[in-house]
Order: sequence, then C-alpha cells, then structure tokens
Amino acid sequence: MADDNSQRGGESCTETMEQGQPCSDEPEHNESMKEVTELINEDLNSADIKKSSEDIRPCRNEEETKCSTEEETAGECSQENSETTCPENMISFRVVWNKKNYDVTFNANDTVENLKKHIETLTGLPVSTQKLMFKGLVKDDTKTLSDLKVTNHSKMMVIGSTVKDIMAVNIPPSAKALKEETTATASTKEPWSKQKMHKKILDKGKPDDAMPGDKTKKEPLPRQPISGMLNKAAGKVRLTFKLELDQLWIGTKERTEKVSMGSIKNVLSEPIEDNDDYHVLAIQLGPTEASRYWVYWVPAQYVDAIKDTILGKWQPF
Repeated sequence: MADDNSQRGGESCTETMEQGQPCSDEPEHNESMKEVTELINEDLNSADIKKSSEDIRPCRNEEETKCSTEEETAGECSQENSETTCPENMISFRVVWNKKNYDVTFNANDTVENLKKHIETLTGLPVSTQKLMFKGLVKDDTKTLSDLKVTNHSKMMVIGSTVKDIMAVNIPPSAKALKEETTATASTKEPWSKQKMHKKILDKGKPDDAMPGDKTKKEPLPRQPISGMLNKAAGKVRLTFKLELDQLWIGTKERTEKVSMGSIKNVLSEPIEDNDDYHVLAIQLGPTEASRYWVYWVPAQYVDAIKDTILGKWQPF
C-alpha cells in the first residue's frame, strides 16, 4: 500500500515538474523552490530589458551594428532593418562657399538635391541658386554622392548668391543709363568693331602682351588669369576667376573689382573683324545694357569657357 502511494506521489510530482512548477513532497521545500524560481525569472526579465536597451546605440564599427536610413542621418543605429553599415554609408567632406568652410557628414546614398537642401540650412543659399562644383559642374540633382565618387575628406565648391545679393543688383536704372541703353540699342545692327566707341580702342592695335588667340579651338579656362586685354578706357585689364568664392576679379593697374558671378546678368561677345582670333567681350553687371563692362582682345578659344563659367554651364577642369 505504501508502495502504491509512493508511486502515485512520484507520478504527480513528475507531472508538476513538466508544467514548469517546483515539486516536492515537503511543503517547506516546495515554498523554497518556488522562491528560487521567481528569482530566476526576475533575473531573466532584467537581462532581457538590458539587452533591449543595448539594441540601439551609436555606430562604432562595421562589425558592431548596422543603421537604418533615418538613424544614419541622426548618427544612431539599430541592428534591425538595414543592409549596410554606418561607416560604409556616412562620409565626411568639406563644403566651401564665400571663403567659409563647412564640415559635412552625409549619407553616400543620398542625392545631390538633398545635399543642396542641407547646404541651404548652413549658408542661406536658396537651392535654386546653388551650383555645386566637384570635378566640374554637378548637373544632375538626382545623382547620389556615391555616383559622384565623393569620399571622406573630399572638397566641394558651392557657387551661388543669397537673396539679399540678388536684390542688390535689381535697382531700377537711372535716366542717364536708360538714355545710354537706347543709344546702344539703336546701333546694334552695326558690328561692334565698326562702332565708333569700340573702333577707337581697336584702332590702337593688339597689345604686345596679349595672349595668343585661336578661333579654331575651344579650350577651358587657363589656370592663370587671362591678361593682355584692354578695357573701354584703353587701360590694361585681366580677368581672374575665383571659383571657390563665386567671384570674377576684373583687375586694372589702379584697382581690382571683385564681382559676384551670380550678379552678372549676361555675357556677350563678337569676333573682331579682320582679326577674328580675338573677340570683344561685354560683361553686363547690372539690369541694363548701359552697365556692360567692355573687354577687348579676348582670345577666341576662351570665350565660350568664360560665358559658361559665369552663367553656370561649368567646364570640367
């Protein structure tokens, strides 16, 4: 009889243990085991919480964790929902505008358009006025930084004018300027080199230090200033393109005028008759033709590059 009771007790205990409960014939022993079980469960729950809190943390290396797109931008990462690691996606490079350097960290898979929006927050330059220079003009805003091969420590130039700068050149012309523009318009049918105001400069002849001209070629801007030319007063003039500043420097013996390229309204040219390896160039600095700055004996091979650079159609260098 005792053996039967013992057997039934053993079977009952086995069933209890299979259900995850402590089992003992002695009440005190059962209470002790129950307390141990509760402590173990509590410890496991605490470990789960700790593990969960450690799942999301800043990226440190490629092996440690991976980032989602939004978390990469914020500099934080999660081990879930990502296929690429932080160091592979995030690149740090320098943006230069108006003599100022901006250190930028951006996702290599993000677009030029989004980079321009970020630059606007840094500089105040509207996206619509920005021109990015990286191995030439960046023409496609849908390309990614990876497509452009921007890497860590790269340098990117930003060209553009703020709204304030643009408004400054939209001043209504004076009565005198309007009169001069009307006179110039009346004589537009005649070639520039035949017009009296230009002919008196051209008749002085080509300057001895003029750079060689070649109408059969189209070349990018030279690395040195374009010199050996004359202005409307028959004084020597040189053109220096400061791309990192978005400025054209018009230099004479007396002074150097630093002009924002974003403020220049137009650039026109005509070949010099009987000497078409050189051009007469008109740089329109204001809203009317009366504001044109005239340059004579410009080498023909650089004329297109000058126009494209000032007006935003960059040439690769």
